Amino acid sequence: MDVTRALGFVHAQERFFEMDLMRRQAAGELAAIFGEGALTLDMESRQYRMRARARQILEQLPEDQRQLLTVYRTGVNAGLQALTVRPYPYLLTRTQPVEWLEEDTLLVIFSMFVTLNESSSRRELGLSLLRAELPDTLFRFLTASGGPWDAPLAGEPLEWPPLPPASDFDLSTRDIPLLAGVPMFEESMPGSNNFAVTGALAAFTDGAALVANDMHLTLRVPNLWFRTRLITLPKNQRLARQTDITGITLPGVPAMIIGSNRHIAWSFTNSYGDFSDWVRVTFDPDDRSRYLGVSGWQSVQTFPETIHVRNAPAKVITVRETEWGPIAARDHDGAPLAIAWTAFQPGGVNLNLVELEHAQTADEAAVIAQQTGMPAQNFIVGDKQGNILWTIAGRIPLRSDNFDPRLPADWSVPGVGWLGWLNPTEYPLIRNPDSGRLWTANTRTVNADTLPIIGDGGYDLGARSKQIRDNLFALERFTADDLFAIQRDHRALFFMHWHALLLDTLNYSGQTRISRQLEQVLKHWDGRAAADSVAYRIVRGFRHEVIRAILTALTVDVRQAHPAYQLPRLNQAEHAVWRILEKRPAHLLPANYNNWDDFLSHCVTQAIEALQQQPGDITARTWGEDNAAHIRHPLSRHLPKWLAHYLDMPADPLPGDVHMPRIQTPDFGASQRSVVAPGREEEGYFDMPGGQSGHPLSPYYGSGHTDWVADRPTPFMPGRTEHALTLIP
Repeated sequence: MDVTRALGFVHAQERFFEMDLMRRQAAGELAAIFGEGALTLDMESRQYRMRARARQILEQLPEDQRQLLTVYRTGVNAGLQALTVRPYPYLLTRTQPVEWLEEDTLLVIFSMFVTLNESSSRRELGLSLLRAELPDTLFRFLTASGGPWDAPLAGEPLEWPPLPPASDFDLSTRDIPLLAGVPMFEESMPGSNNFAVTGALAAFTDGAALVANDMHLTLRVPNLWFRTRLITLPKNQRLARQTDITGITLPGVPAMIIGSNRHIAWSFTNSYGDFSDWVRVTFDPDDRSRYLGVSGWQSVQTFPETIHVRNAPAKVITVRETEWGPIAARDHDGAPLAIAWTAFQPGGVNLNLVELEHAQTADEAAVIAQQTGMPAQNFIVGDKQGNILWTIAGRIPLRSDNFDPRLPADWSVPGVGWLGWLNPTEYPLIRNPDSGRLWTANTRTVNADTLPIIGDGGYDLGARSKQIRDNLFALERFTADDLFAIQRDHRALFFMHWHALLLDTLNYSGQTRISRQLEQVLKHWDGRAAADSVAYRIVRGFRHEVIRAILTALTVDVRQAHPAYQLPRLNQAEHAVWRILEKRPAHLLPANYNNWDDFLSHCVTQAIEALQQQPGDITARTWGEDNAAHIRHPLSRHLPKWLAHYLDMPADPLPGDVHMPRIQTPDFGASQRSVVAPGREEEGYFDMPGGQSGHPLSPYYGSGHTDWVADRPTPFMPGRTEHALTLIP
């Protein structure tokens, strides 16, 4: 317990404000610091009553986990009190820090549920309206779960549905303004890469497995993660063993998130399974305080929630809850919806993750991961004996099979809904595949028969996963350098068919000064999303214009009926759009155009005009100009530029994009990169944006950031000790 207390002490001294923001974000308590500007966010969060739920979960945790939280709280508050001056963000906001509570750690875990799961629940609401407004064939064509770009661990790519026939949907008679009022097609999503090779393929003589992980999240200063090494010495060599664990912790939580303990190395990516469902609620028409539940009419539970607002009166809202969860939205027809979410179910949150720190084998780690209460993740682990394993970490709901979990459903109907938790023995699991290789990248990992167990929460397109898989199969032996190179791979292989289509379209459009200039740029492209590449930016812009235009046309009826409607994230839309471009059906061509070549030529014009709005020749429009780092401190946007400059990271042009292993946008990308073999940690790599310290006057505030930008990996293990803090129990 001493090491937990010390960890809390250090977390508080370096990252207390960031811990505070995470608990407040989950609990809906930001307005107490930031005033009325944060009230809308707090009202959205409060409908889930996460602080009240955290208190309930705390009471249900095993005694050893409650004790762990108590010791961590003691360390956090001691570290905060030991500071001679409160953390500088409180000086800037003229507020005081509030002491840490045991329940606050659970709120930090809740905040990760929101980060990793919330997009799936919002997507379900958008799909519900699409399902109601579109013909069935068109809905299925736009929203299928996968296609030719799939690269699952098991099974084959899914077959994309056929084109909707003209009898169901015909655009040839409709005059549709191209792109009018439609936002840019958005594809970035919280996700990660992880992959591993067995010891038989690793270039080590001792046969240890190699595990790589780069978790992609919204980037900020300081970074979400805190580099940590924990060493404990046994009091009695016969009764206990020494532990030596290196990796990253999440300030606010007393557990190693990913790392290596000399016996196993473990890693996570967001699984994008379906772990929340919307439930249609039927109220008693004569008494709105009652709803139809599983066993008949039930009373709606109501809870007043008081939101304290800095320099303004408090706001009181009333939260209504059902047996399935809080009522937090409405369906397309106005029906109230309650949300069932794994985070809110008994056993959905716990601290079992800490047990990974002592696991000795990949098999032992899998059992722990499957019973950990956390956002459900792809879990890849390798051990010192050379074994590798994939499974799902986190609790999986056991669903009945008589409703579509992608759409809201009435759970008062007998046999519809969740039936408890899936037994860990029924979890999908792959151990030591014949290829000796495992990989995940937020895409479908399982075959079609197993898919209903995990569900489809909005899987990413498989291009990134496919590129990682193909890179792994291109080599027969692997060093840490080889896996690190895969993490940094920014070859735009996925865009090559768009590059060819763009060249064909330019040939059709006829020769102009601009088209000749574009052809020269495109013909000399090296096929990478490099920071200095003009060609990549042009190809990417063309693709986005085509997809945006086609999706706008296919959903024209929805937009006419619901002008404010925003399409849910359709991560597999590439399959639908490319199928249309291959077939070029007349009934799916907007009447504005004579043929598909005219349509594509107009998309080229739109893409080029967007680039020409900036000063200078088009050859100055590099990808790095658009993809420059925008990694900021949460407070910097409220400060003068001269002061914000000291809090934010430099605006470095960055290579990479969302459909290649090196995911990178201005404020989204690899929050860490690591490659490690358990037992050979000294030969591993690690890097992350930002620095270790949370204070801008510290020499460690941005230390390591330039290495992250320049692809210079730092060692996985800590370097030479420069300062030491001794805590005496």
